[in-house]
Amino acid sequence: MSTATVGISGFAVYLPPYRVDLRQWCGWTGTPWDKIGSVVGTGFRMPGPDQSIYTMAATAVLRLIRQYDVDPARVRFLGLGTESSKDNSAGAVIVRGMLDEALSGQGMAPLSRHCEVPEFKHACLGGMYAVKNALRFLATEPGDPLAIVVSADIAKYALGSSGEPTQGAGAVAMLLEKRPALLEVDLAACGSASAYRAIDFRKPMVHVPGSGVCLRETPVFNGKYSTICYLDQALHAMRSMFQRLGRSSRDYLRGVKAVFMHRPYERMPLNALGFSYLAGLAVEAGAGQAEFVAYCAAAGLDPGQVLAEMQAEPGMLALVHKGMPGQEPWPLGMRLLREFRKQAAYQELVAAKLRLGAGRMRELGNLYSASLPAWMAAGLEEALAEGSELAGCDVLALGYGSGDAAEAMPMRIVPGWDAAAERIRFAAALAPVRDLGREDYTALHMRSGGPRSPGLRGEFVIDRVGSSSTAELADEGVEYYRYIH
Repeated sequence: MSTATVGISGFAVYLPPYRVDLRQWCGWTGTPWDKIGSVVGTGFRMPGPDQSIYTMAATAVLRLIRQYDVDPARVRFLGLGTESSKDNSAGAVIVRGMLDEALSGQGMAPLSRHCEVPEFKHACLGGMYAVKNALRFLATEPGDPLAIVVSADIAKYALGSSGEPTQGAGAVAMLLEKRPALLEVDLAACGSASAYRAIDFRKPMVHVPGSGVCLRETPVFNGKYSTICYLDQALHAMRSMFQRLGRSSRDYLRGVKAVFMHRPYERMPLNALGFSYLAGLAVEAGAGQAEFVAYCAAAGLDPGQVLAEMQAEPGMLALVHKGMPGQEPWPLGMRLLREFRKQAAYQELVAAKLRLGAGRMRELGNLYSASLPAWMAAGLEEALAEGSELAGCDVLALGYGSGDAAEAMPMRIVPGWDAAAERIRFAAALAPVRDLGREDYTALHMRSGGPRSPGLRGEFVIDRVGSSSTAELADEGVEYYRYIH
């Protein structure tokens, strides 16, 4: 492990109360429930009219401070990871402002005046980029400072689009420090990968003549192409990590206790981990090569042809220029993956590694940058409930952001982790819940009404939005917030 011991000591989660039941949604839209239930999940959350990524982020951070008895004056880094910013100038400092006011109102010290407040944006990877930079800060900063990273997002897709059932909203705050209480991160061995993919998933500004520039709430995306990009970048990030660790992929993936990945929908991490495991076997000698050949034989495939395909660069940007972004670059590899799913080894080496917390994640939908940290929080709490002894076990966190880029972060669960895991309170964050009917769902989606937040204690809400553009006061579009005690 790295000489500088840094990592994660706590998680806190905030989810808005408004829930869409995907079985009911299938009834509204005529979509087959069997497919949605097996591939996507069971539900997702939506923000209310008086909520934003900033209110959700601030609520999650305040919960973190309370749940872990954090001294705000020690917090020297507050990072916000999001792709749902409503302000193109200010970032985490907005969250800081809400926190300072609420903390002062409760007789507590505000965050340190010397606290850094950066915002990180790269699709769904912004939160993990923030974590990596916060860990670098801790590794080089003298003394005993604390860092907090909060990932907050609203995943919104157009009504009737293929992405509609994969929506979601929420925030996850993480406490990072030296000598962590939960997860030690091997910062020196983290693997990175990135490549420009043009139309994978974008939110371009839309210019409307006569009205200036506005932000786009729903993405431009190409579903099949995005899936291919995820597989490719996850594979390259893991290869980078294995090289830095000095370990073979087969050795590491067989030994790791749990894997947590960015989760746009339930099936995606299963496919990515399974494909990466097979691609690792393809280039190994000895037992790894023998295992690869056996899977190829079961699928009726020539191992040499599959290996050549997996080693070739897929050239996905070229597919875009040809107007064929959905063309499969690994037809043989996908056939091999389908056969691998039928093997008992798949359950042991893929499904079992992704088991912890997976059931609860079926309820959350896609949280974009908050998806991976939410899964980590859910998984650690589930392991605690099961009485699992995880001290000293390796876990892998793999973040991904469309466009695209990935980070593979090897971690190790520290002794005494259960005391910190007891404070996560993921299950408690799932309540309260208000299931939406079709009319309220549509109204919230279209911003044409819908139920307002119930005004629960301990939450931040948007109090009002500025509308002045006079010489004396200009605050048009600026949100003002209120904390409900």
